Amino acid sequence: MARYNAQVIPPGNQTATQRMQCMEVWGGSQLTSAGVEFGGLDAWVYSKPYGQANAGGDVYYASSCATGRISRLLLADVSGHGNAVAATAADLRTLMRRFVNRLDQTEFVRLLNQQFMELSEGGTFATAIVSTFFAPSRRLTVCNAGHPRPLMYHAAQRRWDFLGHHSLDATVKSTPSNIPLGMIDVSDYEQFDVELEPGDCVVSYTDALIESRDADGKDLGEAGVLRIMRHLGDVEPRLLIEALLKEIAERHPENLTEDDVTVLVVRVNGRPPHHPFRAKLGAAMRLIRSMIAAINPKAERPPLPDANLANIGGAIIPALGRRWRAKRS
Repeated sequence: MARYNAQVIPPGNQTATQRMQCMEVWGGSQLTSAGVEFGGLDAWVYSKPYGQANAGGDVYYASSCATGRISRLLLADVSGHGNAVAATAADLRTLMRRFVNRLDQTEFVRLLNQQFMELSEGGTFATAIVSTFFAPSRRLTVCNAGHPRPLMYHAAQRRWDFLGHHSLDATVKSTPSNIPLGMIDVSDYEQFDVELEPGDCVVSYTDALIESRDADGKDLGEAGVLRIMRHLGDVEPRLLIEALLKEIAERHPENLTEDDVTVLVVRVNGRPPHHPFRAKLGAAMRLIRSMIAAINPKAERPPLPDANLANIGGAIIPALGRRWRAKRS
């Protein structure tokens, strides 16, 4: 067995996929190989901390809103290891809960940066990919804060490319459009929207992959990872992480052994979000309890939704959400 999965169940051998509940936040920084289903998406996460640690500097989270229409994904590579990063991961979970019902991720990203600014005196910063998927329109909003660019599989063309950079040749050296979180105090990070179709996949990963070496000893870089994905061709999404990491591990004996390794695969499944009435009622009750608890100024902020037609009216009449997103595009 290759070194990259020596401590965890290989992704292709998972026995079950967890279905996320309304207003649930899932993830952390611990060793894991898991599948989750939520909001029109299937996702698979593999994360192995450096060495023998049970938790590392890679932090991954997924959340589902009270109606299952809004899904948010966060993959961050936090500087450092150990207890300090574990505490940061706990704070990020709190922030994910606060914005679980928000369609617009702008303020979430701004507060992420603010949170790391407060930690920057201790030398803590992070690169991150933040994305929000709105199931009624299958629109994915993406923010890249100094992170390796995700890759996208276009099911209709059966082709891998950089997400949001379809015309950019893989041999062109990229420069991140946004700097890492915690470096400078900026009010807004750039974002872009991508409309996905059933079968499309998005792969995000941390820098252990691009810092791995090819057979000639040179760093793979983003272009090398894209080249490997194209070489793999059509691989079943739930087996994709295993195939990718195995291919990288076999190219050089030290690959994927010198840093935390995390890969997140997301596929649009084409199924509308569906949760039983009991689950939706439970989510509503949790929201009400959090609003009551927020009377205490020391309590967490309640996960209130955006006050717009798509998010509130669309929860009752889904067509309103689709129409609002169509106008934005």
